[in-house]
Amino acid sequence: MCEVSIIMGIYKMIKKENLVKLAIDSILNQTYKDFEFIICDDGSNDGTYEMVQDLIKNDKRVILIKNDENKGLAYSLNHCLSIAKGKYIARMDADDISMPDRLEKQIGFLNEHLEYAMVGCNLLLINDKGIWGKRILAKKPTKKSFLFTSPYCHPAIVMRKEVLDKVNNYKVEKITRRAEDYDLFMRIYANGYKGYNMQEFLYQFREDNDAYKRRAYKYRWDEVQVRYRGFKALGLMPKGFLYVMKPLVVGLVPQKILVRLRKFRVEK
Repeated sequence: MCEVSIIMGIYKMIKKENLVKLAIDSILNQTYKDFEFIICDDGSNDGTYEMVQDLIKNDKRVILIKNDENKGLAYSLNHCLSIAKGKYIARMDADDISMPDRLEKQIGFLNEHLEYAMVGCNLLLINDKGIWGKRILAKKPTKKSFLFTSPYCHPAIVMRKEVLDKVNNYKVEKITRRAEDYDLFMRIYANGYKGYNMQEFLYQFREDNDAYKRRAYKYRWDEVQVRYRGFKALGLMPKGFLYVMKPLVVGLVPQKILVRLRKFRVEK
């Protein structure tokens, strides 16, 4: 039995082996050692599964599983959760980097602060050239914090397993295919729980111009539906209706302008 289960999905990253290795090594080299690391390959057919097998072959703390076909991140994370043994669930993405003391500090926080269901942290923003900025997240997000965007960074979060069990883990449905975290966090708050963002930079989050290219307009309509359902559960409607429509409005803004606007939210 371990105290923490780290869960990570991966899909068709054979051409980014260097990034995957950095991500995996950043977990295996944590100062906190009592964990299992569950990686789910989401039906890759490009050799990603075999690549990860080779990267983890010398560490028994890593468990590699695979979906028979591409099912999406929410399904993959639920697959990980189905075998997770930890008291806490930590997230990780396959192209990001956790600082060496990330788990030690986040687990220490949750052990000391039983009133919180989950804990995140501030972010160092990275691209292929290295660290290019910082993002500071709200320390104590409230229900209203969800109106503009999710106040948490999904892969930088650590959650209590009992809370995930209470809300039935991630929802696997069409509208959550790019908003599974937003949906999950709103459901956690709607069930009376709350979270906290440590004001320390414990996670390097990969964010570049391509981040906007991946957000097709059809996914923005999905997010509108996630927002409506979540805001209703949080008691933010009808006042929150304008915020429900935000993804569609943002989707009409040219990418170059979005990139410039994003930089105003970043500390150099």
